Amino acid sequence: MFNYLLRRILYAVPILIGVNLITFALFFMVNTPDDMARLNLGNKRVTAEAIERWKVQHGYDKPLFVNADAQGLGQVTDTLFVQKSLKLFTFDFEAGDDGRDIGREISHRMGPSMAVAIPTFFVGLLVYVSMALAFMLIRGGAAELWGLVALIAMMSISSLFFVIGGQFFVGKLWHWAPISGWGDGVSALKFILVPVLVGVLASVGESVRFYRTLFLEESGRDYVRTARAKGLSAGRVLFKHILRNSAIPILTGVVVVLPRLFLGSLIIESFFGIPGLGSYTIDAIQSQDFAVVRSMVFLGSFLYIVGLILTDLSYAVADPRVKLS
Repeated sequence: MFNYLLRRILYAVPILIGVNLITFALFFMVNTPDDMARLNLGNKRVTAEAIERWKVQHGYDKPLFVNADAQGLGQVTDTLFVQKSLKLFTFDFEAGDDGRDIGREISHRMGPSMAVAIPTFFVGLLVYVSMALAFMLIRGGAAELWGLVALIAMMSISSLFFVIGGQFFVGKLWHWAPISGWGDGVSALKFILVPVLVGVLASVGESVRFYRTLFLEESGRDYVRTARAKGLSAGRVLFKHILRNSAIPILTGVVVVLPRLFLGSLIIESFFGIPGLGSYTIDAIQSQDFAVVRSMVFLGSFLYIVGLILTDLSYAVADPRVKLS
């Protein structure tokens, strides 16, 4: 187990470096440090001296990947990529281009993101698995057919439809909860209702069909036919055998989405005015704040790798036959 974890951690390092490299390349293909300086200085007629001064203050005065003016190893290390990347691996995100501490912003915004993501995750999992099990109980009938049609229709609808529909019906028409905003402590609960409802509904079609497919695959196995031949009821076979033996693929889908609990949802947080990490990332992209963008991309990649490792570990817990070496 220890050797497995060590190997996976070592594999993660080049992956994170590669993701960071792509982030740098893509961002600076669209924006130059001069463009970033003009945007942050907020003056169309800003002088060249002011631009250079801003670049020096924020560390954007070095070449991107190769410093031809440096000697030896400094040609690689004395570059924008290395100088801005090394501290990420120690989770020192420094300050954004607007001067605010990124680490402090992440710690403050993680709470609202998780306050929305955790209920959405658990409520959604309960709803999706329950509906998939219900489909197994009504197999072969007209109810299953029309249910599948409804699921496919929901898969075809953009998530923006659910956002706008939730804001209109739940917030504006029925006045159950505010359309957008945020509060501290218990007062934040009223702002969570609509985002959680929208988050669950937006994934119903895809998730229920996924779990239904898992249960259908298990229902055709020999142990299920044996259980039925012994005279066990459909409910007992479904809950004791099929659901239990579907634990590994369910764990795969569950653990991999863990990064979303920390990073939030870009669309939902932006539309509902939730001051979480998702809206923080969107604002950084719009303002071309590269310090925040690279920090959030790095953090998301790191958490995704952690999720994959936890998935493998959960396999070994759920099924003793799985050996990690």
